[in-house]
Amino acid sequence: MFKAAIFDMDGLLLDSERPIMAAWLETAARNGITLDQATYLQVVGRTAADSRKVLDGLFPAAFPYEVAREQVQRLLDERHAAQGYPAKPGALALLTFLHQRGIPCGVASSTRVAEIRRRLELAGLLGFFRSISGGDEVVRGKPDPELFLLAGTRIGIDPAQCLVFEDSEFGAAGALAAGMSVVLVPDLKAASARMQSSCKAILPSLEAALPRSEDWFPAPLQAGV
Repeated sequence: MFKAAIFDMDGLLLDSERPIMAAWLETAARNGITLDQATYLQVVGRTAADSRKVLDGLFPAAFPYEVAREQVQRLLDERHAAQGYPAKPGALALLTFLHQRGIPCGVASSTRVAEIRRRLELAGLLGFFRSISGGDEVVRGKPDPELFLLAGTRIGIDPAQCLVFEDSEFGAAGALAAGMSVVLVPDLKAASARMQSSCKAILPSLEAALPRSEDWFPAPLQAGV
């Protein structure tokens, strides 16, 4: 049914969204800034530039957003730079299945390309991907379709034949706008009713995607069959 798979990274392939959110909330609290989880969830799945537009107003001149971001990065480096973020349950098995089927895979993540490559390499997943597309390569980030169209072009498959795996609604909306089908695997935030009706499937984990992948990526018919 589909000829290519495109994946988000943070919160989908890697268990990174929770520690990143925790670092932001901790940094804000240490400096007397009110930042709650509900507010932070507005930036999940978005580029650094778009995230700044949402959070910038929370940080005063005495402790501006860029200073907070630097402190967050130091915390993450201290805790995760060496070993990286672990792969989510089912990620390796699903990517292995797609590789064995000869299905080209790409990444479309709001994170910058260099960091995508670093995180996937540490998790042992980088070699599964034909192309990497990052938020630093597009003018308009998710939920705009630009990043997914770039990923589709690089992978060389028509958007209608691409199945996108996403954990955020911003990403799912961008993929749908690009003319792609979406499997949503929510991480920090449950799927809305609108997304439940728009996506091909809403799954609790990538482990649940593997049994259904036989239908989404069927084996080619053998000659003479």
